[in-house]
Amino acid sequence: MPQSNALCAMNDMMKQNAKVLFRVPNEDGSAEVETLWATSLGGDKYKIDNSPFYAYGVSWEDIVLAPFSEEEQFPTFQSVVSKSGNRTVRVSFDPPIEEGNESDVILKGLVSLGCDYEGANTKYISVNIPPNVSLDEVRQYLIEKETTWEHADPTYDRLFPENA
Repeated sequence: MPQSNALCAMNDMMKQNAKVLFRVPNEDGSAEVETLWATSLGGDKYKIDNSPFYAYGVSWEDIVLAPFSEEEQFPTFQSVVSKSGNRTVRVSFDPPIEEGNESDVILKGLVSLGCDYEGANTKYISVNIPPNVSLDEVRQYLIEKETTWEHADPTYDRLFPENA
């Protein structure tokens, strides 16, 4: 019996949605695990569908190579195949974001610069900087606001190798 178009589309979507595992090394030699939503493109390639909270060197919509690992039972990040042009910084807010407070004003300022974001919670935000938004302008804004933040993609060491 033939499937309906809606059912076929849903089956195709289920095949494409995946989680890609990233191992994020710690200074002590251990590693944290983060899984990011992705769309399977075939051939062990995936398009990242959300912003990373812990992984470095990868951003939303990047294409990555992630062969399936029997040990991990996930497609596991191996390398970036192509960059989307998006960049990522991560911001820690204190106090946590509440409507109208200082942290909320800073976050709304990032949005007004053209950024978007995902929140792990009201204190920890992954900020996506689209290709048409100046990374330097976002950096300067965060510095001026005396915000606690970090470069995730590109990393600080990649931007400023002379300081590494």
